Amino acid sequence: MKKARYLVDDLYTADPAAHVFNGKIYIYPSHDVESGIPENDNGDHFDMRDYHVFSMDDIDGEVTDHGNVLDVKDIPWAGRQLWDSDCAFKNGKYYLYFPLKDQTDIFRIGVAISDKPEGPFVPQEAPMKGSYSIDPCVFEDEDGSHYMYFGGLWGGQLQRYRDNKAIECGHEPADDEQAIPARVAKLSDDMLEFGEEPKALVILDEKGEPIKAGDHDRRFFEASWMHKYNGKYYFSYSTGNTHKLCYAVGDNPYGPFTYQGVILTPVVGWTTHHSIVEFKGKWYLFHHDCVPSNGKTWLRSMKVVELEYDADGKIITIEGTAE
Repeated sequence: MKKARYLVDDLYTADPAAHVFNGKIYIYPSHDVESGIPENDNGDHFDMRDYHVFSMDDIDGEVTDHGNVLDVKDIPWAGRQLWDSDCAFKNGKYYLYFPLKDQTDIFRIGVAISDKPEGPFVPQEAPMKGSYSIDPCVFEDEDGSHYMYFGGLWGGQLQRYRDNKAIECGHEPADDEQAIPARVAKLSDDMLEFGEEPKALVILDEKGEPIKAGDHDRRFFEASWMHKYNGKYYFSYSTGNTHKLCYAVGDNPYGPFTYQGVILTPVVGWTTHHSIVEFKGKWYLFHHDCVPSNGKTWLRSMKVVELEYDADGKIITIEGTAE
């Protein structure tokens, strides 16, 4: 296993969503800025107010910063906190999907559009109808359909919803109840809205039973990502407070998905968030840790390392703290 490489040293960047567009890697991370607010579970210590896009011609090559491509002050419905984003391409346009708290401090998911993968991106006037929570990931299947995977607990507010409806006094289930699942929805043809009601993405254990809420080593917390390998759908995610990246495999975009194991053991820092992409015949894990900031309020820096599969299609576990 090769050593992970840090990609940017003049900004704190996290949650990297990597894609191959026009033969290059483009990375869509969030941007950590110290807010001066004491650290808390809602992420208020990060003043995340803009997005930069980065590109690479080669995995070991120079990283180009395309600058500020979307700013919170340019989003008509904005409150605060631009968290993890993702980008998709269709019919000559690039669509940037982003979570942002509206002016009532509720997370919604917005869309911004560009003619180029590096932006700049122009936001829509309003968030996606019926959207909520955080961490949108958009996956294009082989038939051209696009699916959005999203959701995050605690500060990501997913525990406040059941069946796509807000509930009073949102809470996590009891330990012996089914864990709160991520959500998945096919997008509309114009890429601007959900094309259907979001569905629960259920993760099963080795006995075919849904993962329980108390199973913090395996249950979904945030950071959805989807990729396909040898005809199988690999849903990967963060376990949050146990600091692992895990994955589950299914036969279609909706699942159910069966838990398979750990992709990345805990890194230095509270969160772990990632993307997985194939480039020039090899697979790579983009993720982040807090080593360069020396632990200061968990400001994060994105990095990349090669990802490998065994003969059975299992992802070989990467040590998050290994040098």
